[in-house]
Amino acid sequence: MEKFKSLVKGVNICMFITNNRSDADTHTRPMATVDVEDDGTLWFYTDIRSIKVDEVTTDQDVHLVYAHPGKDSFLDLWGTASVVTDRQQIKDKWTPMVKVYFSGGADDPNLALLKVKPQDCYYWDVESGKMVYFLKAAASVVTGKRLAEGAEGNLQL
Repeated sequence: MEKFKSLVKGVNICMFITNNRSDADTHTRPMATVDVEDDGTLWFYTDIRSIKVDEVTTDQDVHLVYAHPGKDSFLDLWGTASVVTDRQQIKDKWTPMVKVYFSGGADDPNLALLKVKPQDCYYWDVESGKMVYFLKAAASVVTGKRLAEGAEGNLQL
């Protein structure tokens, strides 16, 4: 779980994809992760009037893609989303940065949370950093041996 949390926090912004059952109606938008709980549950703020709220209410299956090319960290996640309108939970997760989007603060009547419970997750990560990876890749070319490797695999959540 620590690997998962580290990757999510390191990237923070994901492409949040809804309506996965039909390619014609798939919607993708960038969203900032508000919180990652110890069990892997992800939280996002949203406007209750947004189309993604309607989509998640109709089809709870979501696809999230986190990518940080600068760190060579990538996470592909499928999960189940739900809309949370509990005012106390909204206040508990509130950060001042959200006020940019919701000027009414944590009491804004249009503010809601999206809760995502991950079901399946795959990651790619170059844990040693770009420079070390580059040097190993160059050495691999010279020696003919594979020295540059990243980590990848399914994350058990």
